[in-house]
Amino acid sequence: ASTGTVELLPAPSSSANWTVGLPTDNGHDSDQVFEFNGTQAIKVPDGLVNTNLKEPFTISVWMRHGPGSHEKETVLCNSDKTDMNRHHYSLYVHNCRLILLLRQDPSEAENYKPAEFHWKLDQVCDKEWHHYVLNVEFPTVSLFVDGTAFEPFMVTEDYPLHPSKIETQLTVGACWQGGNARMAQFFRGNLAGLIIRSGKLENKKVIDCLYTCKEGLDVQLPEEVASAVKVDFNPNQSSLTVEGDDIGAFDKVMQHISYLNSRQFPTPGIRHLRISTTVKCLNEDACVAVPDAEGYVMVLQPEEPKISLSGIDHFARSAAEFESQEGVTLFPELRIVSTITREMEADAESEAAEGTDDDPTVQETVVSEEIMHNLDSCEVSVVGDELDSEHESLEVDVSQLQQRALEMSSSNLGLVITGVNTMANYEQVLHLIRYKNWHTEALFDRKFKLVCSELNGRYISNDFKVEVNVIHTASPVEHANNAMVQPNFINPVHHASVDLSGHNLVNAHQASVVPSAATIVIVVCVSFLVFMIILGVFRIRAAHQRSMRDQESGKENEMDWDDSALTITVNPME
Repeated sequence: ASTGTVELLPAPSSSANWTVGLPTDNGHDSDQVFEFNGTQAIKVPDGLVNTNLKEPFTISVWMRHGPGSHEKETVLCNSDKTDMNRHHYSLYVHNCRLILLLRQDPSEAENYKPAEFHWKLDQVCDKEWHHYVLNVEFPTVSLFVDGTAFEPFMVTEDYPLHPSKIETQLTVGACWQGGNARMAQFFRGNLAGLIIRSGKLENKKVIDCLYTCKEGLDVQLPEEVASAVKVDFNPNQSSLTVEGDDIGAFDKVMQHISYLNSRQFPTPGIRHLRISTTVKCLNEDACVAVPDAEGYVMVLQPEEPKISLSGIDHFARSAAEFESQEGVTLFPELRIVSTITREMEADAESEAAEGTDDDPTVQETVVSEEIMHNLDSCEVSVVGDELDSEHESLEVDVSQLQQRALEMSSSNLGLVITGVNTMANYEQVLHLIRYKNWHTEALFDRKFKLVCSELNGRYISNDFKVEVNVIHTASPVEHANNAMVQPNFINPVHHASVDLSGHNLVNAHQASVVPSAATIVIVVCVSFLVFMIILGVFRIRAAHQRSMRDQESGKENEMDWDDSALTITVNPME
């Protein structure tokens, strides 16, 4: 059901930002719920939907709408962007009626054709959630509400539109009036999961899959009462009816009614139950009335999964690889792991053996368990400057996506891969994402961020950030005596790759050519080191000579006489 679909009300994200201004509920258990209060509407980006009315297509939406008003309330509308107010196709509510408008292409012959399909439905105005599927295969349209087919009670005809070159604007929650440059016919209610799909849905099971919840009521009839009662379910199994005339059989059936929830991570909270009983008596005057009985089922909070992304987060590649046809793989060793943490009570026997009954600190053991489940989206975004489409891009093999029933959308902010699939398949696809840059002269590094989620953002992984450095190499200078000129401290490197502190350097044989700036720095450092060594040797030698002179002078002083009482006369001529 999800193949070939375009989601018009996606959860707000960097790549789908046209729903950012709409109020939403706090849940992320299914499709994001948006509120329209009669003053808000959105414009769908141009080019997102390319629906050809000549070919079959499907509109699907969840809608909750209150009592009808006398004004039209537009769910979806495609109208003139400028100059005029013509509606090409639209889905709207009017007086508890659901109406689909389809105006034919001007190229058609000018004769009357079906243009408006009307359905009068209680579901449109009962303030409850209902799922609507419209299969359009002109000139016929079929409607399914909660999986049940409804025929239109009225179909009106009209002429095709007049030819024009005016572009159209697709809107949700109101209709754009191009002549007045404003919105009109605002919707009041809640919408979720609004999609347009190329091709019609003929399989009833697929239509049921779109609206059926993964929780409901069930009953396993005992063999002895299977023939005594009649049990009927509504389409989504949210209610069942039991009919019969044997009270004992009724008791056994009621005891076997169960609540089922097949979600891997069920939504916690209360599920209200109500039992309404009607008694039919032969003597209607004395028939008994049975009051309703109410109760509830409490669904507990499940162990929430922790989605972890890991791999190489910092590496370097040569500029030539960025400019090559293949580009540079961003997540070559990415791993996606999901774990849940459970608190396990200590075993009673082990507690007795270890004497932990008196130790209040040993009560529970926290166990981390790896689990497998699906993902529904992964987003790769650029950290820093946006992508410049003139000289850089993010690419992935589209055929590999199609094989796994995944879809991709891209922008200058990054790319988003969507579709419910296993973590293993997402891993394989993410390994194929490549970054290419055709002008790396001024590029030294690029940073990216990867985030994956499950259940429409209910469970989100960690932010996995990757930094890619660009290795620039200078062209080797031709020299007549290159072998003699090459300094002794430069040793050619013959390894295929060298790993330096997490930087994987490829084509490392190019490192034998040292850039001129690096050569100057090395020469200065070596010269300074030699100078310091010579200075140190000189100072050590000077200190040694000074100590020798002090020792000799001390010995001479020991041999001097005590001549303080003598008078010596020296002839200066001698």
